[in-house]
Amino acid sequence: MVFLILAAQYEKWSLPLGVLLAVPFALFGALLGILMRGMENDVYFQIGLTVLIALAAKNAILIFEFAVEMREKEGLSAYDAAIHASKLRLRPIIMTSLAFILGCVPLAIASGASAASRQSLGTGVIGGMLGATVIALFFIPMFFWGLERMSEGKPKGEAKAGGASQPPATPPAGEPS
Repeated sequence: MVFLILAAQYEKWSLPLGVLLAVPFALFGALLGILMRGMENDVYFQIGLTVLIALAAKNAILIFEFAVEMREKEGLSAYDAAIHASKLRLRPIIMTSLAFILGCVPLAIASGASAASRQSLGTGVIGGMLGATVIALFFIPMFFWGLERMSEGKPKGEAKAGGASQPPATPPAGEPS
């Protein structure tokens, strides 16, 4: 569903793929966090994974949206647009991710009744957001650049290398060939 909504928004099939490529970093961070604390993959942890999918996609969308806008309005190359967008959106991404991580710390260190469920949810979400923020911030601009390069292809006016091109021109009448 997320892929289809993003494809409609960007009017491309390649850019939503780049946004969704940020999700595995969040899942990796969540699994690493749970394993480091010796916890189990329970239903509360899986609910946290659902939240992480949305938040990891949000971080990628922030960079992709600005990069697409810079390519269209300012005419930047895919590389320059990706670098400039990631520099512009670094602070808002760090701030929202840090606020979310700090908001989940009480869940991760909970005690008392039903503490295991809160600890599982909090630990998974904290680990996932750390993974999505730290690791994905380096890869999202690269995904944008790579997907834009792949979707550009060759300009329509160029002939394909090795393929059949136009027949050789015949010399004008009266000139030797």
